[in-house]
Amino acid sequence: MKIGLMVPLPGDLPTPATVVAQIVRAEGMGFSSVWTPNVRGGDALTTLAVAGTQTARIELGTFVVPTYTRHPVALAQGALTTAALTGNRLTLGIGLSHRVTMEGMLGFDWSRPIRHLREYLACLLPLLRGEEVTFAGEEFRIDGYSLAVPSGEAPPVLVAALGPQMLRLAGKQTDGTAIWMGGPRYLAGHAVPTITAAASEAGRSAPRVLAGLPVCVTARADEARQFADQAFARYGQLPSYRAILDKEGASGPADVALIGSVAEVRDGLRALADAGATDLAAAVFALPGEDPARTYELLAEEARG
Repeated sequence: MKIGLMVPLPGDLPTPATVVAQIVRAEGMGFSSVWTPNVRGGDALTTLAVAGTQTARIELGTFVVPTYTRHPVALAQGALTTAALTGNRLTLGIGLSHRVTMEGMLGFDWSRPIRHLREYLACLLPLLRGEEVTFAGEEFRIDGYSLAVPSGEAPPVLVAALGPQMLRLAGKQTDGTAIWMGGPRYLAGHAVPTITAAASEAGRSAPRVLAGLPVCVTARADEARQFADQAFARYGQLPSYRAILDKEGASGPADVALIGSVAEVRDGLRALADAGATDLAAAVFALPGEDPARTYELLAEEARG
């Protein structure tokens, strides 16, 4: 399992320059990848494009760009430009986001989210490959349009897929999935078998399964779990995350977070790999007053093998 970092931590709002500096540091420590959220802070693709000019090796991923707020042409153009500026180290993670945000706050129609994503991929994927697209669906209509970004290659695409329909769609059409808050029981019992079977049926290679989880090495594990349940509380309440936590048998985010001693966190990493996770996006956190350095050191050791 490859070890990467989620930069910045979900909910944090550092300046884009600070995020770029964190990505540069992650490459220097030996991490295989960084994964940048695209929620209410800075734009992930823009940030990664700048980070790509200051790094040479590390994979640069979005975790994830919401589809509703960007037409497939706009996202393909931005992704290809970022890929070109980063030496084609971009991995494009996309997702629906959540009904409370996309419909409740922004006014998009959430009545058919699976249809939305199916049509979105039908437009986005060929656009990324530089193909001319003609598509007439219920939500998107494109007539003979194509993109050409010199030196920009089509990036791998991961879909934030939690339920079985989304996992099957991701397996059949994309390079894999990015799953936030999915523990080993959910991965092994639900996500990995579903997406792997769909990829096999479509004649595709085994999919990537990127697991995103909070991680904290600490001697105060009980306090850290209480802190995690508060810091990540919204993820225990949103319906899609609540569903996978229920499948995990978890009462809240702290039950899937990797928290404890060095040995305990290492055991958690092994459990994720055994469950079928191919990659980890570690969201490193620390108790107030504690230094997260030991968590970064452990994860960097694992990343370097």
